Amino acid sequence: MIIKEDIINVERGIKEKFLETNSNLMPEDIIFFDLEHYVYKKPKCIGVFGACVFNEEDNTLTSTQYMIENKKEIKDILILALRYFEDMKEKGKKGISSFSGNNDFTVINYLFKKYSIEYDFNENFESVDLQKYYEKYMKTSIGLKKLEKIFGIEREGEVISGSNLAKTFHKVLKDSDYIKRMPEGKIQKILLYNEQDVVNLYYIFTTWNEYIKEETEVLDEETEEIEEAEEIEVLDEEIEEV
Repeated sequence: MIIKEDIINVERGIKEKFLETNSNLMPEDIIFFDLEHYVYKKPKCIGVFGACVFNEEDNTLTSTQYMIENKKEIKDILILALRYFEDMKEKGKKGISSFSGNNDFTVINYLFKKYSIEYDFNENFESVDLQKYYEKYMKTSIGLKKLEKIFGIEREGEVISGSNLAKTFHKVLKDSDYIKRMPEGKIQKILLYNEQDVVNLYYIFTTWNEYIKEETEVLDEETEEIEEAEEIEVLDEEIEEV
């Protein structure tokens, strides 16, 4: 198992810009979470578990990642994930922020059940799916990379397609020595890609109202202009009738 932890300096941001969740969660209340996984008809494994949390004391993110190295570690990475969530719950975390989280939770819940690991995410954490919040505000769907552009976020490293990641983890499961032959650079690219996903969730959460509210306000203004124009037309019609 590859285990990696990073400390990343960030700014806490301004409360008025934070996404307003159902329970008014603050950044320090949330686990920002993303999985890289391999699914073929059914979920096969978690390839990379990634999460980060905000430390209010020193304005940093602690990023934690587990990357599978062979088939024998399929259950091991699940146990590490379980311990992570239990530990974060004990530390007072109340929500999990994801993007299109249904996919990740479908995979991890399926694998938990398959390997007899009991855990109920809904009982322990509020779900903060940024894609669903975007759909709620904007009445349309969007991908994470496009949303990052709206927020002016520039990614470090390369964007890796889900199909390429799936092929990689298929090889990892099939050949126990495959990861030993993988160039170190490729491993680091995968880890960086996953870390960028969770870190960018933090940036989106803490600047939400700066970008999304502005867009909704523009839509509201356009609606008001249309309504005003309609009212004028009605008045004109009434004047003509008189």
